[in-house]
Amino acid sequence: MASDNGEAKDKALGAAVKQIQRDFGKGSIMRLGDEPVQQIESIPTGSLTLDKALGIGGVPRGRIM
Repeated sequence: MASDNGEAKDKALGAAVKQIQRDFGKGSIMRLGDEPVQQIESIPTGSLTLDKALGIGGVPRGRIM
């Protein structure tokens, strides 16, 4: 019974992810751990605290903020 419920949730989540990717493009949403970590080039802000808080060392290059 519990595994059936979990399988139904996984199936529903998969359908929702596919619908969002269809509507907004591939990469707009993903499940954590499905894709390898991407190295994103960044532009430093000059504030070490802000760069560290952003997690990649600055503002992501080529991304709209």
